[in-house]
Amino acid sequence: MTKYGSFPGTRPRRLRTTPVMRRMVAETRLHPADFILPAFVREGVSEPVPIATMPGVVQHTRDSLKKAALEAVEAGISGIMLFGVPEDAKKDAVGTPGTDPDGILQVALRDVRAEVGDELLVMSDLCLDETTDHGHCGVLDAEGRVDNDATLERYAEMAQVQADAGAHVVGPSGMMDGQIGVIRDALDQIGREDVAILAYTVKYSSAFYGPFREAVASSLKGDRKTYQQDPANVRESLRELALDLEEGADMVMVKPAGPYLDVLARVADAVDVPVAAYQISGEYSMVEAAAEKGWIDRDKAILEMLTGIKRAGAQNILTYWATEVAQKLRQGPAAAQ
Repeated sequence: MTKYGSFPGTRPRRLRTTPVMRRMVAETRLHPADFILPAFVREGVSEPVPIATMPGVVQHTRDSLKKAALEAVEAGISGIMLFGVPEDAKKDAVGTPGTDPDGILQVALRDVRAEVGDELLVMSDLCLDETTDHGHCGVLDAEGRVDNDATLERYAEMAQVQADAGAHVVGPSGMMDGQIGVIRDALDQIGREDVAILAYTVKYSSAFYGPFREAVASSLKGDRKTYQQDPANVRESLRELALDLEEGADMVMVKPAGPYLDVLARVADAVDVPVAAYQISGEYSMVEAAAEKGWIDRDKAILEMLTGIKRAGAQNILTYWATEVAQKLRQGPAAAQ
């Protein structure tokens, strides 16, 4: 009671008094099934190779990748998104390892699918950047520009090879105009109507991709600003969204996640298909680096970021912390706090 009588009459703090109270009234909850684990598999290595710019993340061997997939199943997450890292000598101008049935990504898809069957959605990155000697996501023309339509032909081949290797879901990430329609047609032509497309619908040209370039041993020369989106734009994202849905996308994605929560919310409000967001390498590495210096509480920061992404509208989140966080969630509220 103050000198103003019963003021304030409404006290929202009553619903924040204890951990159990806060948990009961929480509007957003994380669940292991929300998560998809991005994973890298490297050709020609006998031991997992640590990624210096992504502490705790490795380029897997085929065997260690299978173990990571089993851990993901046991943790209860929904999927694993595979990125193949071929030997440099095998890269070429058109990304031949991406359509070679014996290319590292296709081999890894078969490995993981044989290991986990249908207990985990096995997803494949459908892009040329890991397999080209120039590091771009498409085929280059005579003037060194990415040739959109020539690239679509390569994507169609990749989709078919990845489906044959066991992918449940393909993830076209190259941001070529018309890629979803071409890939859907290519899959349907070989009777793979069952393979879903997770479209990288909104993919910005971001400064936060830096550590990923090490993870996939990128050979990139130049930048990707002519095909990835300008960070200043949001209406452009909604236009890309409409096109991808028209072309047959089963699910859509916003990438990166954290710097673009406003875009994620706009996309989630606009669609009736599942929406994913990719918490990318730079988002991961900033937390790990700050935590290593003792500047932030690592575990609390991770949960806060993931909760924010889900609150903004993501049904599924690709994150390098997927298995770790899912394991803690399964242990109960105390472990996840």
